Amino acid sequence: MLLPEDLSLDAAEAAFASASRASSTLRGYRSDWTEFVTWCRDNHHTALPATDIAISRYISALATAGAKVGTISRRLSTIRFAHKVRNHPDPTQTARVIAVWEGIRRQLGAPPDQARPLMPPLLLDVVDACPTMTKWKTRDDEPSLSGIRDRVLLLVGFVSALRASELAALEVDQIKPHDRGLVIELTHSKTNQTGDLELVVLPWGARQDYCPVTALRHWLTVAGITESLVFRPVSKGNRVSSRGLTPDGLSRLITQAVTRAGLDATGFSAHSLRAGFVTYAAKRGATSLQIARQTRHKDLASIGIYTRIEDAWEENAATQLPSEEVGRLGLESSPGPAGGPLATPPLHSHLPRVARSLGEARRCLVVRFGCSSGYHGWHD
Repeated sequence: MLLPEDLSLDAAEAAFASASRASSTLRGYRSDWTEFVTWCRDNHHTALPATDIAISRYISALATAGAKVGTISRRLSTIRFAHKVRNHPDPTQTARVIAVWEGIRRQLGAPPDQARPLMPPLLLDVVDACPTMTKWKTRDDEPSLSGIRDRVLLLVGFVSALRASELAALEVDQIKPHDRGLVIELTHSKTNQTGDLELVVLPWGARQDYCPVTALRHWLTVAGITESLVFRPVSKGNRVSSRGLTPDGLSRLITQAVTRAGLDATGFSAHSLRAGFVTYAAKRGATSLQIARQTRHKDLASIGIYTRIEDAWEENAATQLPSEEVGRLGLESSPGPAGGPLATPPLHSHLPRVARSLGEARRCLVVRFGCSSGYHGWHD
């Protein structure tokens, strides 16, 4: 029976094989492969090469045990990769496995848990709630480095639409000055494993308070960061660490920032910034192609996953029912009361109580966010 360490190639070949996958992907493969090998040992099957009988029984066992569709899909990818490395036929593509897998997806299939999009105007409330000063009893008050960092994370994370893993790995030398703002250079990402140069723009904001370029430069200056990782922990003593934050660490900062603004943080994570960018840009008229220029989505259909919930409200007759009928049905034409089972965050003071049109809501956002046609990078 093959154990995980038996997947090693000779030294040079292994180095190139590993470089063909992101380190996080390889860690996932290793963990998933260990699970599969253990299951094979316990159930008297061979892991490599595996039979389609073993794999169909394995994924059936996973489904029965309550594994999500995404988890099972990842396990199949791991098995496929292990067989490819050793030049064995792919056992996951036989008619038997395909039939079982399709049945599992039909029975268990559900939309993946999606991060709630964090976008204006709520994004700006969260930014405004970031602390600006740290007060001390025994020494002079200081600028709050954690608050400055969180502000940068929110603004840069939203406008750049970087993945959480990319934000966590972002280094100073990847950020280049440009007449129109800053450019972030990426050579490896989830969809770019070959080292091709990808560019992400950070345009100047019309309002300095919410300008990602200004915020980022200020953070690097006050934190004394001249090299290596951009986003780092800040101690209770208001000191910046030399190590970086993990994607999970960034997500915790986002939920803390949302909570600080007095909002329900359920469903928010670092990915909420990327989801918020896509949703907000689409609502302001950007095409999928324009959005993908910033997000680097290879499959434009993926963008629709972020926008379908918002799209459901546009040009929908259910939102145009006469108020009397709406009241008798027990519905609300505006966001429902806080605390109800379907309650949504109430519109804030900088928006009308009920925006009579999308255009009216946009005009209010222009006043707050300081841009009339979206960030320039959305339309280049």
